[in-house]
Amino acid sequence: MASSTYNQTHLSRLFKSCASISHLTQLHSLLYKFGLLYHPLYLRSLLSLSSLPTWRNLSYSLSLLLSSLSQQKSNSLPYLSLSLPLFRAFSSSIHPSYSLSLFTLLHCNYNLSSGSSPFPFPFLFKSCGRAFSLSDPPYTPFIQSGLHLHCHVIVLGHVNDYYIQNSLISMYSLFSDIDSACKVFDEMTVKTAASWNSLMSAYDKIGDVKSSERLFSQMPERNITSWNSLINRFVKAGDLRGARRVFDEMPERDAISWNSLIAGYALVKKYKRALGLFHEMQKIQLEPTQLTIILVLNACAEIGELMLGKRIHSYLNSKNILIDGYIGTALLDMYAKCGCLELARKLFDGMPIKHITCWNAMIVGLAVHGCSDEALELFATIEKGKKQLPNQTTFLGMLIACRNKGLIQEGKRIFNRMINEYKITPGIKHYGCMIDFLSRCGLVKEAYNMAKEMPIKANTVLWKTILSACRVHGQVELADSVFKELQEAGPLGEEEFVTMSNVYAEAERWQDVERLRESMVDCGSLKIAGWSQIDSFG
Repeated sequence: MASSTYNQTHLSRLFKSCASISHLTQLHSLLYKFGLLYHPLYLRSLLSLSSLPTWRNLSYSLSLLLSSLSQQKSNSLPYLSLSLPLFRAFSSSIHPSYSLSLFTLLHCNYNLSSGSSPFPFPFLFKSCGRAFSLSDPPYTPFIQSGLHLHCHVIVLGHVNDYYIQNSLISMYSLFSDIDSACKVFDEMTVKTAASWNSLMSAYDKIGDVKSSERLFSQMPERNITSWNSLINRFVKAGDLRGARRVFDEMPERDAISWNSLIAGYALVKKYKRALGLFHEMQKIQLEPTQLTIILVLNACAEIGELMLGKRIHSYLNSKNILIDGYIGTALLDMYAKCGCLELARKLFDGMPIKHITCWNAMIVGLAVHGCSDEALELFATIEKGKKQLPNQTTFLGMLIACRNKGLIQEGKRIFNRMINEYKITPGIKHYGCMIDFLSRCGLVKEAYNMAKEMPIKANTVLWKTILSACRVHGQVELADSVFKELQEAGPLGEEEFVTMSNVYAEAERWQDVERLRESMVDCGSLKIAGWSQIDSFG
């Protein structure tokens, strides 16, 4: 009895003082000890805290909720409201489809068809839109899920809910279905700044700048989100000066304003400016969001700013932020690109949930830095587990691994499996890697045939690769054919003439060397011989 009194009196105070995920697990043990783990009040608190952005441990949250489902013999617990923290967290995570699966589970096993709360639906619509936009290639069943949920809220009588309407506009914008987004907007009885911003974002997504600007001019009231949308519009148009001008003119700024401009500089590869903005943000003591951290880590990865990347890692640990999802992938990618493979692998092995992007970052990092065997082992683990589907980036990493180790037959097998087994269409990078691989192995004719037969038009980089291989392997006749392809592809530069001239010279075809030299003069591409000057009196 005393222990029960202790629980009722002190547990709420313990929850309020909970400062880390380790404290939360201790509370979990305490609740289990006193038989209160599945009490609705404490269960909701555990789920809410464990799914916070700062601590986000969704594998724990999901396990806890599912265990509560299996423990309860009746439908007495309010599972829909208990699941709200998970719907919210998954909708913003790297696995937005999990919230849809969770809702389906609850809907099928518990009577949610009548009197359901409208609160989960904005997160579910967000999940549908983000799951579709993140799928590679686009997975149309997510659109069907969104349409079914839209019908569901109509049946439940929640279709005029303000939050639901705004989330519907956002979802349809992610589907690139501007007509449906406009229809929802037109049917709204009350339109606030958030409604206008949602529709402007929909127009921005499909590149209809005029309609977006027209809406901006019609807005009865502009808030900080409206100004942020304007910055994004300039960024997408590649006008960083315009974006910076709007940023400087804003009456007030939030983290999204800074994120938009940082993302803009990163988009045009001005990574040092992006990091400079981050330092400005730190000076005014504005707390970075998860997106800020991801953008800065990506910039660090591109220019090798390892020390700043490590400082951000320390910051995440000091704030007890669980390193998984997008942040985990960005940090992993930063370490891999900076050559710190041990730190990258340690981080990778410690991640509780791994999206395919995490696997890709690790595989590509290992492949690029010559650890081909480890990259191949990771790919085998993906296939064995069958929880993640490899995508274009996965196979590019595998081709790089095979190329760097000289595994030509394995490389061919993986390339063919990508097309025939996984039904993934190779991009220019896949063909480029294979052509480079074949050329290095002396299979120059095979590389030439691939360049001729590939569905994408071969660019000059690929033809130059084959031409260089022709010189190395003495394929003079084939070099003639490749040189013609280069001439058809566009104006030739000095490099192509010199390479072809060397091919002829090494084959002792001096007349062709002279002919090519005359062509270089006619084209203005004649290479000027180098010269040096010394002071003979000094």
